[in-house]
Amino acid sequence: MTATTQDIFLKGNRVNLEPLSREHIPAMEIAVTDGDLWELWFTGVPRPEDVSAYVDKALAMQAEGTAIAFAVRDKCSGDIVGCTRICNWERPHNRLEIGYTWYAKRCWQTGINSESKLLLMTYAFETLGVIAVEFRTHWHNHRSRQAISRLGARQDGVLRNHRITQDGIRRDTVVFSILDSEWAAVKHDLEFRLQRHA
Repeated sequence: MTATTQDIFLKGNRVNLEPLSREHIPAMEIAVTDGDLWELWFTGVPRPEDVSAYVDKALAMQAEGTAIAFAVRDKCSGDIVGCTRICNWERPHNRLEIGYTWYAKRCWQTGINSESKLLLMTYAFETLGVIAVEFRTHWHNHRSRQAISRLGARQDGVLRNHRITQDGIRRDTVVFSILDSEWAAVKHDLEFRLQRHA
């Protein structure tokens, strides 16, 4: 991972995505308590006491060159309200995934997720030049599946028995993607809806 990818700031009207660091841990420990997000059994949101290890793992993935991790700052309040990540960056195949995303419950359905994804996809398609951006979520995470669909992503399929969770439950993973050929229309629609939401 080069210094340039470690220092990426993505700035929007409502949110800023700033390089994740250990300095964000106290704010993330507070954000994750808004809605007790770790209690959603079908997500991978850390408990407050596990945020430090969660950040360390994200930074380790970044050091390996397969991820770029961000803290999400709400520009209205100035608070860190969640995090997100470019991950599973397959450079030989020119594709990546956007995931490890969670927000404090007060941010749900506020446009924060849509603008964060717009910033990430703009960077992925227009700076990194990828040919596909992928999204994955748990079969039972209906809120996430609906949010991904609203972004303009299309469902590619379901990976059955794809993962075994810490609880020993077999997870089916729903895979969505947006292709570079679809990006112009997806971007236009997202920008239009964000303007109307504002």
